[in-house]
Amino acid sequence: MGRPVPNLRLRAWRNTQHLTREGFANAINRTPTGMAQKLECDEERVRRWETGEVRWPRAHYRRALAELTGRPPESLGFIPPGGGHGSALIAGEVMPRDALNAEAELFDTMELAQRLQASDVGTGTLEALQEAVDLLCRAYPVTPAPALRARAVRRLAYVDKLLSGRVTLAQHRELLVIAGWLTALLGCVHYDLGEREEAEASRRTAYNMGREAGHGELMGWAHEMAAWFALTEGRYEDVVAQARAGQDIAGPTSAQVQLTLQEARGLARLGDRGEADRALARGADVLATLPLPSNPDHHFVFDHSKWIFYAATCYAWLGDDDRAEEHALETIDQHTRPDGTSNAPMRMADAHIDLGMVYARRGELEAAVDHGMTALDFERRSLVDLVNRAGDLDRILRRRYRREQLAQEFHDRCRQARHAMNTRRPHLLG
Repeated sequence: MGRPVPNLRLRAWRNTQHLTREGFANAINRTPTGMAQKLECDEERVRRWETGEVRWPRAHYRRALAELTGRPPESLGFIPPGGGHGSALIAGEVMPRDALNAEAELFDTMELAQRLQASDVGTGTLEALQEAVDLLCRAYPVTPAPALRARAVRRLAYVDKLLSGRVTLAQHRELLVIAGWLTALLGCVHYDLGEREEAEASRRTAYNMGREAGHGELMGWAHEMAAWFALTEGRYEDVVAQARAGQDIAGPTSAQVQLTLQEARGLARLGDRGEADRALARGADVLATLPLPSNPDHHFVFDHSKWIFYAATCYAWLGDDDRAEEHALETIDQHTRPDGTSNAPMRMADAHIDLGMVYARRGELEAAVDHGMTALDFERRSLVDLVNRAGDLDRILRRRYRREQLAQEFHDRCRQARHAMNTRRPHLLG
């Protein structure tokens, strides 16, 4: 059984009001219904609402929520009995750590079937290719980038060969979309490895394939990649511009949600708290209209836990330490397996940086450096993003603790990571 689906719309409303969970609970108790019924709402009750453990509060609490927010409970993300789309995320049959091997087995079987049929695109070939691409996208969070890059390049060559063969117009479009997703994935992996020019070339190609195929979501993800690149390169106005440009093109899809959250991150970098909160809330609203993903680990699928991860970084950049800590700790909890390993190491690394920033500003040097070092130790990493985020923490440490040995040790590790990125030798980081 998976985890309950978080109630992001309620959390987003609370964040826009700058309320902690305790403050929100107290506000509930001060409503007319809260005082008349002597409600005893507390931080734990709010936590259970927001994590999805309680999907439909009792009647008195629903009335108090409506009085406080001016909204019916359904618009706050609560789901009445018998409504909604289930209480738990659905786990795919193949786990992300097994996806690369599963893709290889599927592809070998597909190639054999194709040879037996002696045709360019036989029955089931397109479906098998689509499944293979999905498996590669699900392998992205945990597979070493060089291995995933090599596999994506080989699969693209195969699809390109099919595109140059005898296919119908409908088959050509489907193959073009498959190639577009592979190219977008390859662009992300290139960027993870610090291969900026190759990443941009892949992004542009994916966009053009999406445009030729009339596939708005693929085009939207290409805009999202441009926003991501701009974010790590310090071009924050470009982040917002690219994110907004892609939202209408993408339509109500995972791409639109991710673009809205990238807009929030750009606004947070610009220090615009109000607009960042509103973008986070819009993203939660769109996400609430989408069906729950069957494979939330897919790189081009936006799941509820990713919203919490993005919010953590937004609030860390905005200097809202209590809210950053809340979201970062929840991100780490959501992505830690029972054996202590992670199913999303890149998200975990960012969450540790967020916590490091919080503790550094609170004067807790040892805790700050410990979280920073943990972030740099994950084997699966997006090197460009990691160097950028580690720099956030390093600047705080250098400003506040320049003479401290622990701060110097983290600074040296950051320099090592930057050197590994600049020389395209990620193995130097260890």
